[in-house]
Amino acid sequence: MARIVAAITLLQVAGCGGGESGMAGLPTPKVEVSQPVQREILETDEYTGRLQAVESVEVRARVSGYLEQILFADGSRVKKGDLLFVVDPRPYVAQLQQAQAGLERARSRLKLARNHLQRAESPLKEQAISEEEYDTRRQSLVQALADVESARAEVDLARLNVEFTQVRAPIDGRISRKLLTAGNLVTADTTVLAGIVSVDPMYVYFDADERALLKYRRLELAGERKDGMPLEMGLLDEQGYPHRGYLDYVDPEVNAEMGTVRARGVIPNPDGLMEQGLFARVRIPGGSRHQGLLIPDRAIAMDQGKKYVMVVTADNRAEYRPVVTGRLYDGLRIVSDGLLPEDWVIVNGLQFVRPGTPVDATRIDMPEAAR
Repeated sequence: MARIVAAITLLQVAGCGGGESGMAGLPTPKVEVSQPVQREILETDEYTGRLQAVESVEVRARVSGYLEQILFADGSRVKKGDLLFVVDPRPYVAQLQQAQAGLERARSRLKLARNHLQRAESPLKEQAISEEEYDTRRQSLVQALADVESARAEVDLARLNVEFTQVRAPIDGRISRKLLTAGNLVTADTTVLAGIVSVDPMYVYFDADERALLKYRRLELAGERKDGMPLEMGLLDEQGYPHRGYLDYVDPEVNAEMGTVRARGVIPNPDGLMEQGLFARVRIPGGSRHQGLLIPDRAIAMDQGKKYVMVVTADNRAEYRPVVTGRLYDGLRIVSDGLLPEDWVIVNGLQFVRPGTPVDATRIDMPEAAR
């Protein structure tokens, strides 16, 4: 028993005399330290959204009849005015000819009524005819004039129906597949033949929170967004945000249940890469440019939900620093509070040190891979 007590006593003495490293015989931890990168940064907000066509129409026939021709390839690009479908025009051509014949009859009656009125001019002066008969002839002329206008309107309507047998693209865009094949009966203004969505530009819709909305409004009021709110966008398979556009609309009402507001951006799409319904990543500048400090993520640790880093003091001791961090910027993490440009931050070997312990620090530049 005496031997065990003596051994414990020796261990306690050795522990008390371990020096700065905390335990006798243990080497001082070796770490690598770097100063934060100073860079002009622009704080941004990131959202997810969906693409939507600026224009979207359902192609319908304006007249009823049997579908005679289909003149496009499914999914192709079409221009406004391109001929897409042809409805059998023969019944409408016949109606046009009938209306034109009716117009000629009305013109003939007008000519006759005008001649009758002219012939009554002299007899009326000589009192060879009564004023009542003269008024009857004059009213006949007025009726004939109205009949001509009515017949002309019927001709215009019949000609319009003949034009409507040719169904043309109302907008530029990409057309869907045909929903009917030739030979089917279509009903005027009811049967959907195809759909067309515009291609360039595209809308991107996303939901922003109330805090972001207020921030954007304050930037506009401060005059920092005189040319509109710029917007960047990336597709699911793209790195970064290669597409540039602008914010053109924000709903006038906030969703009270979600605390969000629907916003819309406009993105050019000259090559037609973007399609309606695609997922999109959106980034919007949320502040003005300013100098910021950047460090790698591996230099940041967590302690009870709070982020901190270790800096090396002038006497080569590790010092605990709580920090406030932001988003990644060029592969480095933005530190908005807790660090100074002249601080030496432990970037390698953080797991081997504790606050207040001495370290063997090697100063290095910020790793290029992280910049």
